Amino acid sequence: MRLELATALSVTLLCPIKNSTWSSRLFIMDYMKPLNCFLWMTIFHLIITHSTEDKCQRETEKLRVQIKTLENHYAKRHQLLKNLRNQSAERPETGNGIMNLGDKSVHADCAHVFKSGNKETGFYMIKPTNSTVPVKMYCDMSEGGGWTVLQRRMDGTESFDRGWSDYKRGFGAMDSGTGEFWLGNDNLHFLTSQEECTLRITMEDFEGVRRFAVYKNFKVSDEKNKYQLSFGEYAGNAGNALAGGDHPEVQWWASHQGMKFTTFDSDNDQYGQNCAQEDKSGWWFNRCHSANLNGLYYQGPYSAVTDNGIVWYTWHGWWYSLKSVVMKIRPTHFESNGI
Repeated sequence: MRLELATALSVTLLCPIKNSTWSSRLFIMDYMKPLNCFLWMTIFHLIITHSTEDKCQRETEKLRVQIKTLENHYAKRHQLLKNLRNQSAERPETGNGIMNLGDKSVHADCAHVFKSGNKETGFYMIKPTNSTVPVKMYCDMSEGGGWTVLQRRMDGTESFDRGWSDYKRGFGAMDSGTGEFWLGNDNLHFLTSQEECTLRITMEDFEGVRRFAVYKNFKVSDEKNKYQLSFGEYAGNAGNALAGGDHPEVQWWASHQGMKFTTFDSDNDQYGQNCAQEDKSGWWFNRCHSANLNGLYYQGPYSAVTDNGIVWYTWHGWWYSLKSVVMKIRPTHFESNGI
């Protein structure tokens, strides 16, 4: 509208007047020069203003479209985040956190977790029958599944030269799928007293060779009885080191059958001195050992005042320290179910 008005004014003022003389035209034109300049400036201003307003309207419309697009994008992202949160609440958490089972059932061990349909390896909250509170435990669902891990040695980052209270409660990296830890003697007792258990020990040396030892009827007594150890029939390819091997003389001073747990501050072994102080670990020492899976971490063959490495005598002798060890248990009847 403003552009049309400006054009009309310009035509009216600048066009020659009909039937006027040449001199009168010159007079009018001279007279109109200042007004012409003003009008042209006004017309230019109106044109620019109109153009600017059109441009502003176009930019405003573009911004409205962009805002609408962003709003739609935000709504989709918000819905996606909501869906992911719902899915994480419904599924077990993987990685290093505790698995969310999504129910209120109480699991007495990892075999119970496995049979309930949860077959992912990781940490779960377990409450053995005689325990007063749930405990964070690592469940290994490989090799048939249902294994509760008691101990793990991987790289020597955790010290196992600890006192009675630490071994009673447990210690180590209980937030990592690869960290070193001891589950705790109280927990070992709770787990092995609720039903007959099988112990499986998996070992690896620094040459990458792996061996295993399996013991039926593995059991740990309570603190009053100093967490006394008992075990049954052996199977495997690492040798029967817990029983002192096959040599009667070694069995007499080294077998761990029926031994009580000893730490540097609680001496319950058969030795005249304290085996835990000499061998730098808590264990079921005799006079002292043919197996010490809580010993100091060396890189294979080692030299020391005593045989204080991670030892499995029937495989590598007393002067070779193993690279990795995992001790784990599950109910003996679990195997007979064909799982």
